[in-house]
Amino acid sequence: MTEEQPYVKHEASLGLFEKYLTLWIAICIIVGLLLGRFLPQFGQFMDSLKFNKLSIPIGILLFFMMYPTVVGIRFSDIRKAAHNPKPLLVTIIANWVVAPIIMTIYANVLLAGNPQYIAGVILLGLSPCTAMVMWWMFLAKGDMAQGLINTAINALLMLALYAPLAAFYLGVSSIPVPWDLIATSVLIFIALPVAAGAISRKLILEKKGEGWFNNTYIPTLGKISIVALLTTLIVLFSFEGEVILNDPLLVAYLAAPNLLHYATMIT
Repeated sequence: MTEEQPYVKHEASLGLFEKYLTLWIAICIIVGLLLGRFLPQFGQFMDSLKFNKLSIPIGILLFFMMYPTVVGIRFSDIRKAAHNPKPLLVTIIANWVVAPIIMTIYANVLLAGNPQYIAGVILLGLSPCTAMVMWWMFLAKGDMAQGLINTAINALLMLALYAPLAAFYLGVSSIPVPWDLIATSVLIFIALPVAAGAISRKLILEKKGEGWFNNTYIPTLGKISIVALLTTLIVLFSFEGEVILNDPLLVAYLAAPNLLHYATMIT
């Protein structure tokens, strides 16, 4: 079989794990908070594992969240997107034109006087979700082919747009631009999984064929990506579990622009 084999849509079926994914997410958040509160040494140790100010554990986990998405990219599908450009154009405009502006405005208005918080919120607003999009699409029984195309284009656009847009919107907010940190983040969190996905896809298709790739390899990666997501939640919330539980008003303060941003984007 060749890589150009037509896409065949299969009826989605949810297992126990996928069906109650929201519950597992909530449990992992609680576990992370409790670890941070009652076993702060765990969070401190994980947070100490860094490379150029970037968390090594989070980098590894994000790789296993991102890689399953980009390894499924078929560039023939990307070319086919030109025949139905509306969903793709809406995604691109929403993620790369509208979302950054809205998040920058909310961050500067609601977090005025706290440049560190403003910078974090802006950088978050510039990071469109890619790692779990296909799983949410699967759970919603959406158009998986279109979802893959949108996600693939988003991942590729992140390579070109994230760094310059981050520099622009941080500059607009009068915040020094950490060029080295942004460049390292793009290389490790985006370029690495995209390159690994393209190379491994080619090698696996040549050796195993598209049937094994689609029916065995991709489903296995999907489960790994969910485990990576849940583990990421535990680790992230363990970093600041004590702070979150002791100062919930700070959490609400930082959550305000994010919630407004989310509400604005879905309306």
